[in-house]
Amino acid sequence: MRLQNQKVIALVDHDFEDLELWYPVHRLREEGAVVDLVGQAAKQKYIGKYGVPAESDYAFSEVNPEDYDAILVPGGWAPDKLRRFPEVIRFVQHMNDYHKPIGQICHAGWVLISANILEGKTVTSTPGIKDDMTNAGATWVNEPVVSDGHLVSSRRPPDLPDYLRELIKVMEAYQH
Repeated sequence: MRLQNQKVIALVDHDFEDLELWYPVHRLREEGAVVDLVGQAAKQKYIGKYGVPAESDYAFSEVNPEDYDAILVPGGWAPDKLRRFPEVIRFVQHMNDYHKPIGQICHAGWVLISANILEGKTVTSTPGIKDDMTNAGATWVNEPVVSDGHLVSSRRPPDLPDYLRELIKVMEAYQH
């Protein structure tokens, strides 16, 4: 139970990449973290790219990022929707400002780009958004997982074991 007493926001919207949401949620819960699924509306069912559902625990408007220790941004097509919500941008900016762990995988980088927090950071993502990441001021590398301070990024589902090992290590080091 390495993450007992830590609370995590897991952002959710339609067309999330099923494994990139559920694998991290389950791994963090196995380590003792409380992981809340947070979407535009509370108790709403969101459907992943491959049909796996996820029901939000809370609406964006019901969550205060000060009450959380970390945030997870899944990949898939959901990040393109999530980045349009001012609350999501505020959550990510808060986590960044307070050096709280931010986990992002695949297309999740779009949310961090919109939050304007990548300048000078070293990250990875799906190669499909490499140009977006570098245009936002990041140094992009093609590695399974990249950790730059409190920001942990990964490329795609086959990299999930490496991503979660690193994210858990960064979360363990975070003192709230």
